[in-house]
Amino acid sequence: MNLVEHREDPREVSVAAACLALEVSRASLYRKRRSPASPMPMVRVRRPSPRRLAEAERERVLDMLHLPEFVDQPPTEVYATLLGQGTYLASIRTMYRVLAEYGETKERRNQRRPHPHAKPSLTATAPNQIWTWDITKLATTQRGVFLMAYVIIDLFSRYVVGWMVATKECKHLAAQLFADTIERHGVEPEHRLNVHADRGAAMKSDTLAQLLASLGVSRSFSRPRVSDDNAFSEAQFKTLKYQPDYPGRFDSELHARAYLQDFFGWHNERHHHSGLALFTPSDVFHRRVEIVAAARQSALDGAYRAHPERFPHGAPRVPRPPRAVHINPLDAALIEHPAQTEPGAGVALETPNRSRAASPVTGDQLDDAAQ
Repeated sequence: MNLVEHREDPREVSVAAACLALEVSRASLYRKRRSPASPMPMVRVRRPSPRRLAEAERERVLDMLHLPEFVDQPPTEVYATLLGQGTYLASIRTMYRVLAEYGETKERRNQRRPHPHAKPSLTATAPNQIWTWDITKLATTQRGVFLMAYVIIDLFSRYVVGWMVATKECKHLAAQLFADTIERHGVEPEHRLNVHADRGAAMKSDTLAQLLASLGVSRSFSRPRVSDDNAFSEAQFKTLKYQPDYPGRFDSELHARAYLQDFFGWHNERHHHSGLALFTPSDVFHRRVEIVAAARQSALDGAYRAHPERFPHGAPRVPRPPRAVHINPLDAALIEHPAQTEPGAGVALETPNRSRAASPVTGDQLDDAAQ
């Protein structure tokens, strides 16, 4: 019995039919034929497709694609143009196949060169030197409807200096929030405040840029699609939304504002921040670290006197918050010597809160707890 892959003589039996009749696996048959021990290993030769263009036709297609009018056009455009002129050379897929043989399947049009974005590097050694802000969505009970929470935090202390809840993301609302917040905290142009944000529409708007420029505030931005450049705001949003009592969905704008009012009050005044050596943001922002540290040290000293054996490493000392907080430090030297920073970033500034008027929109009542 003659076994063939493709039958041309009706008297011949196909491999599939023969293996089925003999209950033999075709894989075993093929493996035996390919085995080195087999005297006649099977060699499969692919026959050229009868639809393949002749070499002269392929050269004509390639020459046509290289014409000045088509050299920067995709095959779909070339195909449609030629067909409209009454000329058919080959299908779109064949044009791509011919180009692939010559390694010309990349983008044929002129491309804009990638724009390099500088890596932001910021250092804060005191409150009101660098603020970072962002906008996060708050889900509502109405499907597909979200509220927007604008939140500004002080980088050095993680203190929420201003916030707002709105029904949309708006550059005018962002500008108003910053105008109120800067006035409330008494930030003057000589303080050289830097505001850091990502590249959202409200953050990059001319309205906000003009306001901050008029107030002597500089700006910096994250690189596109790099969330680590604004990690402090992102981490603060996670703290917000991972709270055990976070409702998940809000009934209204009033409901969201009431919840955030309580949350930011807790965050600023009672949240012992792990990045601040367990001091609260308010302790650092309002420069109460040494007062709180003295009370903690007194408690530790009493515990050590009562049971020194419980402290194998000696008398415990109260750790202090970091002297400098960085966003993408240039090198390790900045961490070891925080005073060696960019101009204005390493100068300790006294920024008393001159105005603490309450506002139901921005949550300005948070400062009242510090009085």
